[in-house]
Amino acid sequence: MSNNKILIHMCCGPCSCYPVKKLRADGIEPVGFFFNPNIHPYQEWLQRLKTAKEFAQKVSMEIHVHEHYQLRDFLKRVINVISDEDSIKFKDGHHARCKICYSWRIYETAKFAAENNFELFTSTLFYSIYQNHELMKSTAETFAKQFGIKFYYEDFRTGWQEGIDISHELELYRQNYCGCIFSEEERFSKDIRKQRKKFFKSGDYA
Repeated sequence: MSNNKILIHMCCGPCSCYPVKKLRADGIEPVGFFFNPNIHPYQEWLQRLKTAKEFAQKVSMEIHVHEHYQLRDFLKRVINVISDEDSIKFKDGHHARCKICYSWRIYETAKFAAENNFELFTSTLFYSIYQNHELMKSTAETFAKQFGIKFYYEDFRTGWQEGIDISHELELYRQNYCGCIFSEEERFSKDIRKQRKKFFKSGDYA
């Protein structure tokens, strides 16, 4: 594997737009890796998979995809950290389940990178302004050490709007929630939004 290539975990097509552009500008050629067992429902997962492939084709990027839907496995992993208050009570805007989700996806990316002779790996998770970057970074560094490869960190959030603009130019499907069944509910439930507003106003999350 050429040392100017990097395996990049893709959350979706739109989230890949800026990171891919930035990496190429820096002389690093990204190779996509789609592994997102958290996405719900099935049709949404299919749409994001399709869009990831569409993006890769439009920007002439090599891509590897995990095409087995694993929602049941995801739910088994997170069920023990889900409580009645999980949709409301969380610290710094992140749930306990998010750590499990980050860990699984980053682990599989590092594993695939090591098995296929990549020297570097990263993720489009680091493009999102909604994710816990420090937690993801420490998780990625742990797996990099485990598999004997290097984790490439860059704060892709600096290109947030540019990435959105590129996704519109490429006419990519854009989702409006993180992906899991819980984030879907939190995105659209008026009751949860009201309860969250009350919760944060109380200051109990500190």
